[in-house]
Formats: sequence, C-alpha cells, structure tokens
Amino acid sequence: MQFSKKYVTLQRRKFANYVMGINKHRTSLKDLALELGVSIATVSRALRNSPEIGREMQEKVKALAKKMNYRPNPFAQSLRKEAPRVIGVVVPNLVTHYYAAVLDGIEDEARKAGYSVISANTHEDSEIEVKAIDNFISLHVEGIIACLSQNTRDYSHFIEISDMSIPLVFFGRTCLPDKFSCVTANGDVAAQEATQHLIDTGSRRIAFIGGPNHLDMVIRRKHGYLEALRENRIPIDRDLVVCEKIDYDWALEATVRLLRMENRPDAILAFNDIITFAAFTAIKQEGLRIPEDVALIGFTDDAHAEYVTPQLSAIVDQSHEMGMEACRLLLKAINGDNSIYKKIVPQKLVIRETSAKNKDHKI
Repeated sequence: MQFSKKYVTLQRRKFANYVMGINKHRTSLKDLALELGVSIATVSRALRNSPEIGREMQEKVKALAKKMNYRPNPFAQSLRKEAPRVIGVVVPNLVTHYYAAVLDGIEDEARKAGYSVISANTHEDSEIEVKAIDNFISLHVEGIIACLSQNTRDYSHFIEISDMSIPLVFFGRTCLPDKFSCVTANGDVAAQEATQHLIDTGSRRIAFIGGPNHLDMVIRRKHGYLEALRENRIPIDRDLVVCEKIDYDWALEATVRLLRMENRPDAILAFNDIITFAAFTAIKQEGLRIPEDVALIGFTDDAHAEYVTPQLSAIVDQSHEMGMEACRLLLKAINGDNSIYKKIVPQKLVIRETSAKNKDHKI
C-alpha cells in the first residue's frame, strides 16, 4: 500500500510526540527545560545562541527542540509585556464578497474580545491551505477558523490540529464533524425553496451547476434541488446536473454546453456567486432572454445581485453573522469549552427579475 509523503511525515511526527509524551499540546520552552533538567531561561538562551550557554548545552537543547517539534513563537515579547492575542483565519478566495464579509464578522467579534486577526487566502489550493495551517501553528495563534479549499480531500493537517489541541472552527465548507465545531448555512432548505419557486413560475427543465461533489456545501445544495424535483414528480435528468469545480471559465463553458443541448434547460440554479455570474454571462452571450428563455437563481450576495440587468433572484447568506458566530464558537473553545457545536445561519431567498417567468407571479 502506498502512502502520501505528507501522511508519512504526519505519522512520524505523531509517533515522536507519543514517545515524548506531548501528543496533546504544543511543545513549550518549559517542556524542553523539564526534559533537560535546566531552567527555562537556559533553554531560551541556548536557542538564541547566547554566549552565556556552552556549545555542548546549546547542541543538546537544539537537538531536543527538533525532536520534540518545538516551534518558537515570533509574537512572544519580553516577560514584562503581554503577548498579543491572535487568531488565524483561512479562506479559499478572499476577493469574493462572501469571504470578505465572513472575515469582517470574525474581526468584529474578535475585536470585542481583545483579539487580533490574521488571514490567509488559499486561492482554492489545498497545498497553500496546508502551508497556511502550518504557518499559523508556528505563529502560535490561539485558535483557527477555516473554510476548506475546493480541492482539499486529505484532512491530515486538520487531524494534526486536533491532536495538538489547537482550537479550530470550520465555516461554510467543513470536514471532520466529530472533531470540530462548525457554522454552516441551510443550503439544502434554501436550494429546495429556490427550485420550488422556479417550478411554481413555469420552469420544468431546471439545471444545477455546482462545485466539486465531495464538498459538503455542494452536497447540501444539490440535495435540496433534487428534493424539490422529486416532490413535484419532475424526472431527474442527470445531464442537467453539472458539478465539477468552482471556476468562472469552467462555469461559463459548462453553461454554454447546457444551453446548446437539443433540449436545453429552461432554468438554472447556480451554486455560488462565481458560477452564478458565469451562467448569467453565458445566457446573454447565447442570445437568450432572462427569464423568458432561461430563468436564473444563484447563491450570491445581495448587493451584486442588484447591480445587473435584469436584477438577479438570489439566495443570500448572512455572511457577516456567519463570521461572528464562527468567532464566538472559537472563543468558547479557547476558553476551555471542549463541546462540539453545529450552528446553522439561515439563508434568504430574494426574488427579483431573473426567475419569474409567470408574469402573474409578483416579485
């Protein structure tokens, strides 16, 4: 059986931690001092190559620090000053309104509790995500809030966080529900309500364009869409369910392919803002009318939905509230609450011009 390099490295680190008896917390200067039978000051000076400490002791301290996976805290200040209280936030795409609003909510709640926030943008790349988590560990942040990148399938870096007892809360896209608290939206309910609205206003061939099928957020939203079709006894056409990745160019091409089918869809439910506006553009490029030829509802923020013509019917997140709730859960964990919480922040369907084919339906 073949194991990934990251998995092997993680297991070696866990074994070393087990041998040294430190599996449940980050190695501190005190741990090194106790193991060597010297003072914390001696360890600190040895790691800084102080001439007050002999070469032999410096080498002993550095060898043990490496063995015990000790990571110096760059935020640490002099003993007379209190170190800043910092939490780290990992997001997949910081330039979108959704993640910016979530981060804003986190910062607002953190500020009330006296914490500063540092963020890392993974650009939907799992390798960058792993590095960001590793950097936060090295920075000795007091806790982490994270949303998975779309191609994250190996969760070993989060398992390591759990093993080190570092507080972590997921939002939006989550994993390892038995280990971490999370804040999500009711995407299944919202998608079902939106699909029902499309059915009620005359659509029958409703397509769903989503992201990767392994993401729990995609699973929830697709489930709600399919439930609405089942409840209305509308046959499910698998050719109308297109889920692959969260990317504007891919979504644009996927929408064009759907619209050029012999029996094209007469409505589209789009997974997020990137896919929504790609679909909106594709419909117009194909010379079709919205909503007369193709109705459209997207999961997106409310402000941008009003900027386009026709105005977009949208499933809107309470993203700022989601950020605040995620931060509240993290602060609970930092303060010693080891419970695992599952919080749901409801979404709202806002009906505008792009979805109501039936002119008698009020918008």
